[in-house]
Amino acid sequence: MTERLHPGENGVWHWEPQPEAQRLIDDLLGTFLGRNSFAATLAQRMTEETGTRFKDWVDSIFVPGSDRANVDRAVAVGFEPDPDARLGHGVSAVYRNPFGLFPPICLIDEDKINVAIKCEDVGDALFAQRLQSEVIGGPLNQVRWARLDPGRDAELWAVERHGYDHFDQPDTPAETRLAARGIVEALRTRRRDFGVGLDADARGFAEIHRILDASIDAVGRDWTADLWFRAERDYWMSRNRAARVQWSRQQVLGLGFANHDHHTYRISRDNYAQTIAILEKLGFFLREKFYAGAEAGWGAQVLEHPVGGFQIFADVDMKPDELAGDFPHEGFPPKDDLGTVGLWVALHGEAILQAGMHHLECQFDWHALKAQLQRDANIGMMDPFTTFPYLRQAFTDGEQWRVDGARIDALQATGKITPDEAARFHADGARGSHLENLERNDGFKGFNQQGVSDIIARTDARRA
Repeated sequence: MTERLHPGENGVWHWEPQPEAQRLIDDLLGTFLGRNSFAATLAQRMTEETGTRFKDWVDSIFVPGSDRANVDRAVAVGFEPDPDARLGHGVSAVYRNPFGLFPPICLIDEDKINVAIKCEDVGDALFAQRLQSEVIGGPLNQVRWARLDPGRDAELWAVERHGYDHFDQPDTPAETRLAARGIVEALRTRRRDFGVGLDADARGFAEIHRILDASIDAVGRDWTADLWFRAERDYWMSRNRAARVQWSRQQVLGLGFANHDHHTYRISRDNYAQTIAILEKLGFFLREKFYAGAEAGWGAQVLEHPVGGFQIFADVDMKPDELAGDFPHEGFPPKDDLGTVGLWVALHGEAILQAGMHHLECQFDWHALKAQLQRDANIGMMDPFTTFPYLRQAFTDGEQWRVDGARIDALQATGKITPDEAARFHADGARGSHLENLERNDGFKGFNQQGVSDIIARTDARRA
């Protein structure tokens, strides 16, 4: 294999499409679907009923370890052995690709090709498919498996993971599982609104830290991260019709939102470092920074969770000279005017507190989802902001939220918005959240900086 710079080495993050690695994955999945008619039918239903693609649901692929051709080909296109993988379920080795978004390839002793698909709950998957199958891993366990169909030398499995990416079966104590159940309830029902102002926000952040500290002590950091985002998605869905519609469509197949790609927070300059500190406590590491130019007035830090597969866009108003600094940790000085992100936070509250996430981006068949949401639920899409062959992105039409009158009046009193804008926000509210329709091809793991800048500008409340 030609020597390549790993993404992130020497502080450089640069993502490229990986067509050869994608071709290997497509060949393996094509062979599998040719041997398992149940999976082939499910793949068709995924596209026709949910606007998604089978390959985007794949958690892991299992191939015969005796077939060195598969191993050699995987290594040639960038897959590397994972020396830290915990092995079980007949897996003898695990290969992962650090250059793109691909499922791991696992070697097994059997002469089969098996596939496991992701779901939020294997019990829901079995119920949706009207199947009776043994579930490996007790209720509320950190990882659970269920065989959906044995196929012809090709088994289809469903797996749910909660901050666990290994292939053994951990024996999680019952008290830990019960603690996880209590934690997600605490996160879903946590107080989010402590009022307006930095002192109020500080009380909100303190409450988050209190819950997370107790959770990490009880179930560990990675499981806590999974529970956190389950609660965050639930709150976001409660405020976004497109999200509820699409989750229901995917849940008909028992999948939930296990096809999530990244979660997006809009954050004020005042609370940026505090928000990043929470995400780092959950185990996230910093990836590439975004800045789209002085005319955009916006920047972001991308973060990734190494175990849970979560990606985060942390958006903030930013000036050109601030990109070079350590803004995720040092934060920002006060700024008189409000850009798109700052105004959104001023109107609705911090995404991590009152407002909830700005959007969730999931992986779809881009054209199919657009047509189906319009046809079945009268949900439209904004014009796309990325149309590359390896990346397509568009928001659903924005969810309009009522805005607290006290927030509007305070913004007008300080000259942050005009009287006409204040009157419109009082009467009509302001755009709050979206579902993002994303299609990735060739394992491309990056983002379109220019396109993201375009959609940030188009979601400015003053332009709505």
